[in-house]
Amino acid sequence: MGIRRYKPITSSTRYKTVLDFTEITTEEPYKPLLLNLPYKAARGFQGRITVRQRGGRVKRKYRIIDFKRDKRDIVGIVKTIEYDPNRSAFISLISYPDGEYRYILAPDGIKVGDTVLSSENAEIKIGNALPLDKIPPGTDVHNIELYAGKGGQLARSAGSFATIAAKDGNYVTLKMPSGEVRKVHKNCYATVGITSNKDHNLVSIGKAGRNRWLGWRPKVRGVAQNPVDHPHGGGEGKTSGGRHPVTPWGQPTKGYKTRRGPRRSDKFIVQGRRKNRSRGN
Repeated sequence: MGIRRYKPITSSTRYKTVLDFTEITTEEPYKPLLLNLPYKAARGFQGRITVRQRGGRVKRKYRIIDFKRDKRDIVGIVKTIEYDPNRSAFISLISYPDGEYRYILAPDGIKVGDTVLSSENAEIKIGNALPLDKIPPGTDVHNIELYAGKGGQLARSAGSFATIAAKDGNYVTLKMPSGEVRKVHKNCYATVGITSNKDHNLVSIGKAGRNRWLGWRPKVRGVAQNPVDHPHGGGEGKTSGGRHPVTPWGQPTKGYKTRRGPRRSDKFIVQGRRKNRSRGN
């Protein structure tokens, strides 16, 4: 996968880059695995905006992804590698001998015609899904289950992966993409390899309109607003706010802790993602 640049004939194309999509094999998704995706522009059940700066994106349909990989001991064949507007990684359409089709997250390096298998006895090969206990230390994995049977929840975005660091009793220690080191039960499934589209983070949006296609509306600084609209607003001339940074509703930000307390999974974090921060078992 490469990055394509434009000749700067306009100011918007001077810094704009896009993926060349050489890995994509088809532009038509498999219709039985599509769902209509209602879009409420970040509005809650009362119809009120709950997250600001959202709305006006391009229409899209949801692709049903097999995060559980529960089609066990049946070899599937990769039919296509496709773009998914709902995620940064690419997806692959898998065909099974019984006639069923499923989408999975496409691992980096997979090709049309390759085979994938989800089994306890599967080979350590890109695209195969196995319990963490069956994968040797040092292997890169993605689409990792946090709870056995729930489906992959970790390392699903483009180019992300976790590395199996060690095994200890009923738990396997993983080094996560964020740098966090945590324990996951050995029966949880994970897929071997790195998630596809590694160059996703190198793409430069280039113009404001491209963000609008993705559903991101303009964001206005608080100091540029009026006092009635934001605590940082108002003042004669250019001012810097005059107080510690807060949200439009007065809640402190930039360092203010909003987490409500310890979570059940905290005891499985061996080392936090921030430096000089670790948690006990």
